[in-house]
Amino acid sequence: EVQFVESGGGVVQAGGSLRLSCAASGFPFDDYAVGWFRQAPGKKREGVSCINSSDGTVYYADSVKGRFTISSANDDKTVFLLMNSLKPEDTAHYYCAADWGRCSAYGWREPVEYWGQGTQVTVSL
Repeated sequence: EVQFVESGGGVVQAGGSLRLSCAASGFPFDDYAVGWFRQAPGKKREGVSCINSSDGTVYYADSVKGRFTISSANDDKTVFLLMNSLKPEDTAHYYCAADWGRCSAYGWREPVEYWGQGTQVTVSL
């Protein structure tokens, strides 16, 4: 059974930082890309960032480049998303997801194979 344990969301003031964690199990972690999507109220879900440890591929959406950093601890089957310089427009529900082939240097796109329940990030002024 595929499981994700997501944590690290919360409420933070603009300019602050949060680190999301996604501990995964139930699929061959080393062979899959793992990353984050987010969805704000009334907006389409978007791919934020992904990492594929098997080939070193990393992707960031333009809106988060230079502020967010994704990393992977394969021994622990955990992916982290460090979010710095947070803005109110980063407010969204953040979902951890995994897929074998949909992470590239050009995008992190649906459909993906596995989804977590998500964690809420709220950035206040």
